[in-house]
Amino acid sequence: MSTENTIPQDTLTPAQRVRSDWRTMVEKLSYKAIVNNLPFIGFLALLCVFYISNSHHAIEMQRDMNKQTKDLKELRWKYTDMKSQLLQSKKEGEIIVHASAIGLKPPTMPAYKIKSNNK
Repeated sequence: MSTENTIPQDTLTPAQRVRSDWRTMVEKLSYKAIVNNLPFIGFLALLCVFYISNSHHAIEMQRDMNKQTKDLKELRWKYTDMKSQLLQSKKEGEIIVHASAIGLKPPTMPAYKIKSNNK
């Protein structure tokens, strides 16, 4: 900003104020101003890179969580299915069917105890 041709803001017309504001903005965006603010611009660029990297990482984590949730639902379904098959195979009728396949038959008489007279 040049201090040689400064006129008090009170005596300027609105059009002159707009032009002076415009000149001030152009001076702020000049090559010298950019070079002076290069560390800040580099810091902003680094923040942008971290922001983009963080968002990609979050998206990847969400995809992984969705995949694991899907796998968990499938494993839960398999567990429930196997549990029901096991309960079905423990029934007496199923045991008799499987035992008769290898030649065993259910007892026709009830079980009895053998008592010994020796003490």
